[in-house]
Amino acid sequence: MTTIPPADQPLLDREPTKADIRRWQQYLADERAEGAIYRELANRRDGEERTILLGLAEAEKRHEMHWLSLLGDHANDRRRPSARRILLRFLARHFGSVFVLALAQRSEGNSPYAADQDATRTMAADELIHEEVIRGLAIRGRNRMSGNFRAAVFGANDGLVSNLALVLGIGATGVANSVVLFTGIAGLLAGALSMGAGEFVSVRSQRELLSASKPTQITLSAAPELDINANELVLVYRARGMSKEDAEHRAAERLGYFACDCNPTFSLQPELQEEEEDEFETTGSAWGAAGSSFLFFASGAVIPILPYLFGMGGTPAIITSTILVGIALLMTGGIVGLLSGASPLKRGIRQLAIGLGAAAVTYVLGLLFGTSVA
Repeated sequence: MTTIPPADQPLLDREPTKADIRRWQQYLADERAEGAIYRELANRRDGEERTILLGLAEAEKRHEMHWLSLLGDHANDRRRPSARRILLRFLARHFGSVFVLALAQRSEGNSPYAADQDATRTMAADELIHEEVIRGLAIRGRNRMSGNFRAAVFGANDGLVSNLALVLGIGATGVANSVVLFTGIAGLLAGALSMGAGEFVSVRSQRELLSASKPTQITLSAAPELDINANELVLVYRARGMSKEDAEHRAAERLGYFACDCNPTFSLQPELQEEEEDEFETTGSAWGAAGSSFLFFASGAVIPILPYLFGMGGTPAIITSTILVGIALLMTGGIVGLLSGASPLKRGIRQLAIGLGAAAVTYVLGLLFGTSVA
């Protein structure tokens, strides 16, 4: 009969091999590094987030003790943590940003404990839970930066792709380098102004729409004059999406009219006169979004024309522009991947393929147009 070890103590029915010891030593080094990462992040935060991060560090300490007990004297032979954890600790110590949490989320999600017989089931479950904890903390950071950051990322990406496509399309026709340069500058200014204005109108309109949809406090001032028997206050709450039963209960609370053996009262309870609060999507400020969109579009759009600004022309300038924009697209795609908890490499490659694909179409059109004109 097979003996199943307790959740917190695996059964070792063999002598550890050299491979076992090396693996355990690596686990130990990684657990120590992860604990240090969470402590570094906690030092840059306060309140509830600090408490959560210190709790994660304490859990990593328990995992560390597990590997110490298995290693015995072999624990004295220290190994370096993985390159990912070294990078995470550096970023946590010097930045402590949402990017670190996004990377830590991926690290916890790739834990090998579930498939390792020497790790306890509790440890494997801990790592799964840690991923969700880090995801929750990362979401807080993403929400704080979602408004203006969204405008910045998309503005930079649009600037890169649209101006590269414009420069390549015009350059392929064989016109003078000065024409390509001024066309690129015009595209930069026109696109940046358009993006800024469009983002301002979009965010302002969205905020106005949300404001118009937010419930008012008219129910509090009108409630004392309502007919209790008709109680049209119920209709207000049903219009807001409540069921009939929930609406009746909320109306009774508002009016102080409760089903009980006592006589009902018709006075609003002071503790129930709080403002109705609804959670709306974070939109950021209209001016902030417009400014971010303008500046980041311009910063992206200037990259394709850099070779022309430095006197290059012809095919070398086109190749240089494409390489520079390709690097920038990989970076912006990787950043979006990090923030979304996805693979930075995959997101970067996807961004690169989309951007260069769009530019290639205009380049081919430019070649065809230049040939037909010639």
